[in-house]
Amino acid sequence: MPPTPEQPHLNGAFYGPPIQPKTKSYYRPGRGGGGGPSCNPLTCCCSCICSCIFNLICQILITVAIFLAVVGVIFWFIFRPNVPKFHVADATLTRFTLSPTNNTLYYNLAVNMTFRNPNRRLGIYYDKIEANAMYHGQRFSSAEVQGFYLGHKKENNVSVAFKGEQLVVLDSSDKSKYDSEKADDVYYIDLKLRLKIRFKVWFAKTPKFTPKFECDLKVPLSSKGKVLSTNFERTKCDFDW
Repeated sequence: MPPTPEQPHLNGAFYGPPIQPKTKSYYRPGRGGGGGPSCNPLTCCCSCICSCIFNLICQILITVAIFLAVVGVIFWFIFRPNVPKFHVADATLTRFTLSPTNNTLYYNLAVNMTFRNPNRRLGIYYDKIEANAMYHGQRFSSAEVQGFYLGHKKENNVSVAFKGEQLVVLDSSDKSKYDSEKADDVYYIDLKLRLKIRFKVWFAKTPKFTPKFECDLKVPLSSKGKVLSTNFERTKCDFDW
């Protein structure tokens, strides 16, 4: 066995590559916004102002809504408002003829109406009343009724007349209904009222409202020397805002 070569003598110290000392790096933002984030003072200021204005507007709207709700509740508890009442007391129809050749309707209708104010503390101004007579969805006559004031718990009787002729084009289904009504001498006529009203609260008046009354009338045809098979019945009308 050959002899093992002798190892060089070491004194215990290790001599490796030199270690470089660490150097600290400093970030220097570039000019003109390059190389890192930046904040424009003018932009930040405008954003803050817009946010404050938006919050202020929201607070004002919420405050106004709450105030109006509270006022409405107080108003309702004090005055207890009720919608106006309206009914047709009587209706007289002396002519209602639809020409088979030219679809012209010849009519003569008189209506007696009653307006009633059910409120104890509210008055009602009827500034405008437009009465429309309709047959199967088609208006064949209109009339203006003179306005008036209706005090607390008061009634007012008003008459309106519709007389003349008007072109009314009915489809086959409506013509069949007309023939059936003609055989019975009872016609289904709709009366619709368009209103402009104001409420009076003590010395104050509200803005104008534009509600409607709708009445479904069943009117018998009356003629001289003929006994009616049925009489007109008092009809209550629907109120709609």
